[in-house]
Amino acid sequence: MTASRLLQQRLHDGTRRVLLAEDTATVLAGVTTTRELATQAIAERVSLLDAARARRTDETVDLAEALAAGTLLPAIDHPDTARLMLAGTGLTHLGSAAGRDAMHKAAAAGTQTDSMRLFLEGMEGGRPTPGQIGAQPEWFYKGDGQSLVAPGAPLVSPSFAQDGGEEPELAGIYLIGDDGTPFRLGIALANEFSDHVTERHNYLWLAHSKLRQASLGAELLLGEPPADIQGTSRIERDGATLWEKPFLTGEANMSHTLANLEHHHFKYASFRRPGDIHVHFFGTATLSCADGVQTQAGDVFSIQAAPFTLPLRNPLALAEAAPVQVTAL
Repeated sequence: MTASRLLQQRLHDGTRRVLLAEDTATVLAGVTTTRELATQAIAERVSLLDAARARRTDETVDLAEALAAGTLLPAIDHPDTARLMLAGTGLTHLGSAAGRDAMHKAAAAGTQTDSMRLFLEGMEGGRPTPGQIGAQPEWFYKGDGQSLVAPGAPLVSPSFAQDGGEEPELAGIYLIGDDGTPFRLGIALANEFSDHVTERHNYLWLAHSKLRQASLGAELLLGEPPADIQGTSRIERDGATLWEKPFLTGEANMSHTLANLEHHHFKYASFRRPGDIHVHFFGTATLSCADGVQTQAGDVFSIQAAPFTLPLRNPLALAEAAPVQVTAL
């Protein structure tokens, strides 16, 4: 049997439904969103997979056709976009410090950069023994649900951006229960879209460089995440491959455990508000900008990795300038 995945679909008439994909993709009865299903699973004290299987119908869906038709939504969303947080951690993967360190080395005049120090701390303390607290990772905020982009939809770079670059990652998907418990619903493929040229100018601008949209794959992979996930990140221009590189993710390829990254995110009480959704990006070690690629409008980012069966593809678009005038009241 293939891996179990949940998907959300919005039909052309506006109605929504949830799909459970195993050997085939079937429509679930009685729920219209993954968040709704997860809320019911928590109340019933069953796993998300068991809750989904209990609601299977005989109606099947061809996922490739649904993706081509543009009816598949991100793996999670929230009816109130302010109640969905996009955040993440960096320097979490083996080898992830190389590109970042190169960005910042000139400014550090040959001394060990802050990025390298943080990476080495993660290598030494990112995998604590059970019951212990590990090294604190880098953390960044990307935005709320307004910044979440569906598979196939454009990733829009602001007019003031210096760059729009891909980051092929896994994202953990979480729902905060009524008692403040964070429940991991599963993981999804993600493109944690960032502005690496702005970051390269000064590492203190990292926070600015991360305030961008991000895309999330349609498939929510259920159960314990695989330790070793291998995929391919690609940029296409005018129908041809401009750049392509394999990437590795999953705990076997990381300097931190997922549990350690989760602890350091959810230790903040304000991140445990009942009913909120969190999409947490776990980081990457593979970036086209590290190979000197400069993206342009119309380029298509494509990320694929088994056991996900669908690619995450998004074209790059540039926003029109939108000057902001503050008005004194």
